[in-house]
Amino acid sequence: MISVAPNSTGGYLLHRFCDPNTSASVDKYVRNITDSYTDTSNESSMVAASVIMFALAGIFFNLNLFSRFSDVSAILDPKVRVFLSSLLSLFLPVMSYLFSEAKNAGKVAAAAGVGHREEPDLSLQAGLILLWMLLVELLRKKVDEIRMRGYSGTIQRAGRVVWLGSLVFFNLKRVGRKAVFGIFWVLCATKVVQRIAFTEVGKRSYAHGKNTRLITSYMSQILQPGRPQPQDQQEHQQHHSPSTHVLDVEDVEHRAAAGNNQGGGGEAMLKRCKFIVMGEEDLVIEPTADGYKLKDISHNDTVLTVGKIWDHAYSNLEERLRLRLRRLCLSFALFKLLRRRFEHLPLVTKEETRECRDLLFDGVYHDKSEKAAVELFQMMNDEVNFLCEYYHSVIPVVLASPFFLLANYFLLPVVVLGLRLMTVVLCGFGDAGFAFSSITTDNFAIKSGVVNTTMCLLIKSISSPSAFFTTVDFAITFLLLAIFFYEEMWEFIVFLLSNWFMVSLVHNYVTKQWWRDSKMFRSSVHRIIWLRKKMSQPILGFKQFSLLNLRWPLVLGLPSMFSLVLETAPVPKGAKHAIMESLVKHIHDGTDLNNGSSVLVNREDLLPACRSDSLAEVILTWHVATTIMEAKYSPGKGKQSKASQYHMVATRLSKYCAYLVAFHPELLPDNQEKSERVFEAAKEELKATLKCAPYYLLRWRSRVNEVMAAPNREATAAWKDGKVVHNGTKLGNMLREEPTRDGDSQREQTWKLLADLWTELLVYIAPSSDEERVMGHESVLVQGGEFITVLWALTTHTGITRPEK
Repeated sequence: MISVAPNSTGGYLLHRFCDPNTSASVDKYVRNITDSYTDTSNESSMVAASVIMFALAGIFFNLNLFSRFSDVSAILDPKVRVFLSSLLSLFLPVMSYLFSEAKNAGKVAAAAGVGHREEPDLSLQAGLILLWMLLVELLRKKVDEIRMRGYSGTIQRAGRVVWLGSLVFFNLKRVGRKAVFGIFWVLCATKVVQRIAFTEVGKRSYAHGKNTRLITSYMSQILQPGRPQPQDQQEHQQHHSPSTHVLDVEDVEHRAAAGNNQGGGGEAMLKRCKFIVMGEEDLVIEPTADGYKLKDISHNDTVLTVGKIWDHAYSNLEERLRLRLRRLCLSFALFKLLRRRFEHLPLVTKEETRECRDLLFDGVYHDKSEKAAVELFQMMNDEVNFLCEYYHSVIPVVLASPFFLLANYFLLPVVVLGLRLMTVVLCGFGDAGFAFSSITTDNFAIKSGVVNTTMCLLIKSISSPSAFFTTVDFAITFLLLAIFFYEEMWEFIVFLLSNWFMVSLVHNYVTKQWWRDSKMFRSSVHRIIWLRKKMSQPILGFKQFSLLNLRWPLVLGLPSMFSLVLETAPVPKGAKHAIMESLVKHIHDGTDLNNGSSVLVNREDLLPACRSDSLAEVILTWHVATTIMEAKYSPGKGKQSKASQYHMVATRLSKYCAYLVAFHPELLPDNQEKSERVFEAAKEELKATLKCAPYYLLRWRSRVNEVMAAPNREATAAWKDGKVVHNGTKLGNMLREEPTRDGDSQREQTWKLLADLWTELLVYIAPSSDEERVMGHESVLVQGGEFITVLWALTTHTGITRPEK
């Protein structure tokens, strides 16, 4: 017993929470849960179980709390998913073994105490481990992706749930304990059935699993040559070039004149757009040999097109939010078009390419301003986010709609509640009164009160080691329960604020009059929009990697996990504008994309840096030169000069392209193995240049000085094939000498040249139609996508291609 002064705070707590009956019950409970600790082998098993659960609960706690304030993403970082999946794959067999050990130890202890008159119930230790196994199975959904096809993961999970069910219903004897554990098992089984239902609905739905072929049929139908079209659109297509990556100058001028004559320019073009956003499942008449026979869209049907969205007047919404919703729906329409590239359907037709190019370049980007470029990239980023969440979501946002919200988050819990009540009654052999009363009598924590039991254990743990270990086990259980309830609430919030649900609301609002007439619906939409404004939205950013700041041991290579520690910087507005200007210029002039050589037309002395057949070599050579310029002639902080803007664009694009070479060579036009060898050779050359100690110890500015001070690094040195550090240093010295001639003016021109060159390089990397590159972009979707994937989506829609070698 604890000796505490009667008038002390401890005495009050002891009297309040540890009355004689509760204290005696807690002492008995502690003895029962720790009675087999005298057996050394079982003691280690129980301690191991507690340590495993403490670590796992801590990981889930961090993932569910501290990582959730940044955005409302429905996907989980793949590295975290791989780690958790590996951990959880080992969890069930290990915990099953520990459960068996605790169960056998409990039987031995019960036989020594009461003989063999009846089969003893499951020991408290084994019951605690079983409860942990059930709670972890409930949390496992955080790791499992929701797929619109395939049952491999679901089948494995169903097998685990069946195994847990056998442990619950064949090992627990007391009705009250079996009922409580049965309730948790019903929740686990419900989650499995939910995943099966999600897959079945998605697979059979024209809006999801069958959508790509339906959209292909729809696009071929609305773009077929003999189909009647508005007069202005006919005139436009008569003057349109058939090329897939360049346009005639006369065509561009004609489009501009047509837009001005129509009034509204891009607005008028968007109002005519027939790209489908939602509701296409209502168009299906019957399947055909090569697709689907579809109805024509009418003005009064429930099919939502981009034109209907732009033509609708949204009352009580400010202009900025109205445009945001419209562009979000356009992103959704483009997402449906782009999905076909990942599902190996026929290539995009020239007619569709022309439509997309006009829509994006003359509709969204009609005024060619920096603001329009930022908005276009935000729209393309939303499209890539739709792709990421469609293929890798752990929350059912893909099925988002008001009906699904009602069914999954309001009606289903009622059904599950009924199943849990039925389980309790079945555990009591049909006697409901006896079953519900047994829940209290057979479960000590419920009988004594959870709060009283917890506080009494905390007080006793000060002086009793056994009570302390029991308190730790209680804490782990409560933490797992808290994480489960938090996860359920956060799933609902993410679903409610997701872009998918927002598009569904717009669909109902625009196409159904009774939705617009409902004050409750309008009020709900406005509240959700208000909440979305308060939550941070995904920011278009990219990783920053510097070759001259690399210290990773060469013997270990450069593992992908290293990218977790890299800085992520927002894409500068100036870079977005420069990229769009470059794309428009190539389309307008009809020139081919290039690896930056077009920027060096008047700089023959710098052209050798672009003459390598390997794009990875070109990138790393210019990256080293840009890093040298950054170290030596970086504009002062806080200055908003042209030079500082060019500096930001050049340095950030340089570090991002170097990151692609180091971590994602599969996204580059080169053979992946060639890019990997170029990077490995660059690392070896850097270490040989710096020597061992400076390579690992010096800061990046000192490393730059060391590289520049190495022999034969002056500007007059010869270019060397395959030596990117040498060539980059030579190039950097050539650029470094220029700012000393005319001061700030020349410095600005040098940074402008670098910014233009990196823009051209990135634009050259982006387009790709071969399957290897498409699969590379699909593989990075699990990580939330890359900036180069956003550019790839833009060039794919608009038919911009790289010239064949």
